[in-house]
Amino acid sequence: MRKVILGAGITLDGCIARPDGSVDYLTMTKEGAQDFEHFFTTVDTIVMGRKTLDAVVAMTGSSYKSPGGIPTHVFSRTQPPGERDRVVFTNQSPRVWLSKIRARPGKHVFHMGGGELARSFLQADLVDELFLGVVPILLGRGLPLFPGGFPQRDFTLVENKTYSKSQISLTYRRVRAKRKRK
Repeated sequence: MRKVILGAGITLDGCIARPDGSVDYLTMTKEGAQDFEHFFTTVDTIVMGRKTLDAVVAMTGSSYKSPGGIPTHVFSRTQPPGERDRVVFTNQSPRVWLSKIRARPGKHVFHMGGGELARSFLQADLVDELFLGVVPILLGRGLPLFPGGFPQRDFTLVENKTYSKSQISLTYRRVRAKRKRK
């Protein structure tokens, strides 16, 4: 089955950005960049929220360019559905959208950060893995990767890597209760 992998760069206190949305503290080590490059060979769909798209565009100072040309889907309540500038906007529920994606053969889905959309995917229990790059900084306040409002979800550590500059990456797999057969 095609997994949904929620990935983000986070601080030690669980933030994905400063209160104003800036991520000036995020840096990528050479080793981390190589791992991220490999990671993108395992996915064929990127999904994010409209606010995350806006943040990426602001950070790069230009229009959005998908890594490796991977199709990108953006959930939005304000933008009309449809494809524009190589981005597919949708206002479907995460469950409905994902059922269509999983109906087709392919690689995994990369859920790119974004607290509000992450909450929606977690509420619907659609996140299969977490891929977190941890930056050794405490912001004190900022935008959380996991805003409240979803039931407990259990994960188990699959891999942890240490990079230069005291950065680490953590990969967790969702633990779901096995269904009893009748």
